[in-house]
Amino acid sequence: MKIDDGSQYARCEASDLTAVVSSLKFVPTDAAPHSDLALFREEVRAFLRDRLPGDLAYRPRMMMSLRDDIVRWQRILAEQGWGAPGWAREHGGAGWTIQQCLIFEEECVAAGTPTQDIVGQKLLGPVVNMFGSPEQKAQHIPLILSGERIWCQGFSEAEAGSDLASIRTKAERDGDHYVVNGQKSFVSYAHQADWIFMLVRTNSGGDKHSGISLLLADLRSPGIKVRPLRSLAGFHHINEVIFDNVHVPVENRIGEENGGWTVAKFLLDGEHAATADLAALRAYLWQLKELAGSERVGGKLLIEQHEFALRLARLEAELEAIAMMVSRVAALEQAQDHSPAARALGSMLKLRGAELQQLLTEFLMESLGDYGAIREVARGSAEDPFESLPYFAKNIASEMFFRRGSTIYGGSSEIQRTIIAKTMFGL
Repeated sequence: MKIDDGSQYARCEASDLTAVVSSLKFVPTDAAPHSDLALFREEVRAFLRDRLPGDLAYRPRMMMSLRDDIVRWQRILAEQGWGAPGWAREHGGAGWTIQQCLIFEEECVAAGTPTQDIVGQKLLGPVVNMFGSPEQKAQHIPLILSGERIWCQGFSEAEAGSDLASIRTKAERDGDHYVVNGQKSFVSYAHQADWIFMLVRTNSGGDKHSGISLLLADLRSPGIKVRPLRSLAGFHHINEVIFDNVHVPVENRIGEENGGWTVAKFLLDGEHAATADLAALRAYLWQLKELAGSERVGGKLLIEQHEFALRLARLEAELEAIAMMVSRVAALEQAQDHSPAARALGSMLKLRGAELQQLLTEFLMESLGDYGAIREVARGSAEDPFESLPYFAKNIASEMFFRRGSTIYGGSSEIQRTIIAKTMFGL
């Protein structure tokens, strides 16, 4: 279906839509007249037209793309100097403003690019740049920028999900190494990562927050086993990572021994903003709009159904509110504002973003009618039931099931509400 009426996000044929669709049209982040941002958007679009290989566009992805796609796309971005859009120039990043980063994400979603290594880009990279030694920066930052080293995050455990201070994985000092034993659960994309950064307990005495350190480990180290977990979404994206007498050099510790909680709080603030996943929310919205202008019920387009149009308008309003909050939280991060109020905003963003991910994917599945109940086509099937539907339709059920976990991973909604209550109201 052709998509070009001046916006890459209104993916419906204009001739089929009622006047309602005009009021629902997506307003880009730089809606207010601003020649610099308009020129920047055109620069990004031209780059994507020229440099995004056709066989990389609109390939399977949930939270992250497949490893080979990530690596290939990262190399293209790095050659352009865009390997880390949100990082400062002194750290090897593009040095873009918040608005430029949001525009870049919007255009990448519209063009169907692979994701970058979200864990390395938005979680570990800023931590190494902030807390890492010169040697650690020299070792890891160039490889994140080039895509040669993919990362995963080892925080949660069976008895320490949202309460990370209760972790039991131990790291005992033995000369210039730590000997690590324990198990991390629900580690996203560990099966396609090269390294893991993890919270470990280096002191069991005293306050449970004070005996934690953050270590970096090569997943090829002897004693590490990655075991897949298959989720309700029907694909492999989470894992258990088991550590059996794994030797990790002391030089791989970020920050001071037993000082990992300070580093973790900085990292978690960034994670809350990242897991709101504004780019995915944008994608879900334009998918809904494409269905709105192409699918019919009782002879009428979905967008011509009053209840559908009203629900779509409300969800778009919520998305735009989240987009404004993303800009605000990002501004606080760039200003290095780690005050309680700033932390509360990150939790608010994570809370509302996760809920909206669920609302949008549920709406998408309902909009497909009977087809929404099909998670996958049986292997060897001679017919494709999605043949007459937009290309994204066959992934919607898996997306919906995947997003059921969005109110749990990255800190459950209950934990976010607790953070908000404590930091904003002193409860």
